[in-house]
Amino acid sequence: MRPLKFQPIVSAALVAVNVLVFLMCHFAGNLIYGAGELDVYHVLVQGEYGRILWSMFLHSGINHLFNNMVILFFLGAMIEKEVGHIGYGVLYFLSGIGGNVLSLLSRAVQGDMTASLGASGAVFGLDGVLLAMVLFSGRRMENVTPARVLLMITYSLYSGFRGQNIDNVAHVGGLLTGFAAAGIMCFWKRWRQQRAAD
Repeated sequence: MRPLKFQPIVSAALVAVNVLVFLMCHFAGNLIYGAGELDVYHVLVQGEYGRILWSMFLHSGINHLFNNMVILFFLGAMIEKEVGHIGYGVLYFLSGIGGNVLSLLSRAVQGDMTASLGASGAVFGLDGVLLAMVLFSGRRMENVTPARVLLMITYSLYSGFRGQNIDNVAHVGGLLTGFAAAGIMCFWKRWRQQRAAD
């Protein structure tokens, strides 16, 4: 049995919480959705900033939930093994928050009052994290190359832009935030290792 530090504890916990919240939404009707959806009016006018975080745990349907959770668990487990539980949790939530903030700002500029929800901004952030890791960590990851990661990101973005009622700005924002945060983390670790070696 692998040591606890190599188990995808945070990834599994995030999936479990998302599934639990979805079941709660199913039985509570629109009550939870109304309190957590991300929209310009409630966040920027009413000051309900918690929605930037809460909306990451809401999903519009079983397909929406399933697609996000499959990617979250398997990609998240890979990243969590590399950066640890805390580092992974920080990268995940930074990505989701970054994606939601960019989405809000974009909608505010356009005067768009529609609401959005879902973990896909954070999930796209994991794509960005993986790309930064293969480019900047200095470590070789089995079966993971920059070309493969870029292909996966390109396909995911393409699928999103072809779909309807999809918050592509949150996807791009999460992707960029994850890439930037993981890039900083990689350079910080390499700098500390170099200092320790000197």
